[in-house]
Amino acid sequence: MSAGLDSRARLERCFRAALTAVDAGAAVTRVLARDGPRLRIAGAALPETARLVVLAAGKAAAPMAAAVENIFGDRILAGLAVTKDGHGAALRRIPLREAAHPVPDARSESAARAAMALVASAEPDDVLLVLLSGGASSLLACPAPGLTLAELAETTQVLLSAGADIAELNSVRKHLGALAGGRLAQHARSRRIELLVVSDVPGDRLDVIGSGPLCGDPSRYADALAAVERCSARTALPARVVAHLEAGAAGRIAETPKPGDPALARVRVQLLASNAMARAAALAAARAQGARTCDLGEVLRGEARWAGARLAALARALRGGEALCIVAGGETTVRVRGGGTGGRNQELALSAALGLAGAGRVTLLAAGTDGSDGTTHAAGAFADAATLVRARRLGLDATAALERNDSGGFFAAEGGVFVTGPTRTNVMDLALLWREPGPG
Repeated sequence: MSAGLDSRARLERCFRAALTAVDAGAAVTRVLARDGPRLRIAGAALPETARLVVLAAGKAAAPMAAAVENIFGDRILAGLAVTKDGHGAALRRIPLREAAHPVPDARSESAARAAMALVASAEPDDVLLVLLSGGASSLLACPAPGLTLAELAETTQVLLSAGADIAELNSVRKHLGALAGGRLAQHARSRRIELLVVSDVPGDRLDVIGSGPLCGDPSRYADALAAVERCSARTALPARVVAHLEAGAAGRIAETPKPGDPALARVRVQLLASNAMARAAALAAARAQGARTCDLGEVLRGEARWAGARLAALARALRGGEALCIVAGGETTVRVRGGGTGGRNQELALSAALGLAGAGRVTLLAAGTDGSDGTTHAAGAFADAATLVRARRLGLDATAALERNDSGGFFAAEGGVFVTGPTRTNVMDLALLWREPGPG
């Protein structure tokens, strides 16, 4: 065991190791190669005279675009990078825009239209290189004909508040947008499209990451309507959105391109980073600190408060005297019941804190690998057996805070808030449990 570290410091060391392993810029650099005029992307050679048109979209767009500039800079004919507010970085050749996330704004629509124009501008012999990471659905949000951005934004907010998971949310967005669900590929004339992806979705589903702008969409309008019904959100959606989905389900609006569509045959995909890679690195860092380890896989799903309760129950059941680190990945949801602040990771940690009271030697860290949790400045929060004790001394009621969805306010006052700032990546969330050695 490393001397002088408490459980929080050990967990942060594991989390930082995970971020390093899935750094999006480094991941792009690893798959690019250059020998004079000869360029290779993920092992495949490009024609020596090929020019590159580069589109980067998502929370990791800036470091991914910078990596391409550093290696292929003089071969870039045109480009565009679109990222979340505060996640930008200086680029030399590729114009950078920022837009809103998770609910799109006017900048999102403007960026989406610029992206469609960029893709259409590439000549057949140009190589279209697309760098995609989580968040692109909101950052490149252009409504389908007959709908407005305001209706698209309202739909996104309603579904998020109703606790829709990412697959449900994106099945709807793919059928309300002009470039999601494989439609961006229909604007491209390039005979060769290279897609480099950082995954922020369960199972690394290419049709869900960024709403799959270059991938066949297996979902249909009827699936989007079913997702709305599962979230009990139909009556809260704009009337024209519901009418649009119903028209699509009835066959009066063309479906999204499906797997096997000829327009998608030009797309070659390389997955660069994933939650599994982040978990593996976190576990390796834990073993380097002398702990036994266990990977639960992508088990974080459903409501955050229930996921937190399950992790707390697991922690209370642990036996043995060795140091132990358990890592789980995935993405939970929050059904908004109150008017507090916070995000799914802080809500998970607050729920876990209620179950960890008196549990002894266990500490939990739940955090988003993108460095943001909901609308707060935090990535997540720590919780342990003494969280409620500290809270009561400050006059805080953890149960009441959970009920009003005020995990952010709770941890900001209690001291468990975990802040990283933008992380250069986005591979969903991690929850880490650390048990210190000792009897019991």
